[in-house]
Amino acid sequence: MSIWWSLHLRREAASVPLARRLLLGTMETAGVDPDISFDLSVALSEACANAVEHGGRAPAREVPDETGAFHVTAYLDGDRCRIEVADSGPGFPAATVARHRPSLAEHGRGLHLIEQLADHVRFRNRPGRGAVVSFDKMLKWRDDALLKVS
Repeated sequence: MSIWWSLHLRREAASVPLARRLLLGTMETAGVDPDISFDLSVALSEACANAVEHGGRAPAREVPDETGAFHVTAYLDGDRCRIEVADSGPGFPAATVARHRPSLAEHGRGLHLIEQLADHVRFRNRPGRGAVVSFDKMLKWRDDALLKVS
């Protein structure tokens, strides 16, 4: 079983719950275990919130082009879910890309949370085109799942 979807969202706070609800609905329909769905939805929310806050050179209301948007792609493929959030901002600091270090600072805890909720996380920059957070997690299925992987 394989499902994927991609969203092009405005860099606005209202986009975060939209992406989260789509992911939760997809996983509920597919029959993914609710605990796994919840973990991935929180990680997605954190990645989207980061893209909204840092993901462009100008607020979406000021510039209607690509700098006011970010992209979310989700893949449920077999027993794994992979999510990618890409923005058009300045990118991550070099230390974040090299290896994110948890911080007690006011900002940056969302990236640490993503690392705790997912099985594998990657932070990377696309020079001149923004940052990408990608993460994946092994799926568990409800007993009554319609699309369960055998």
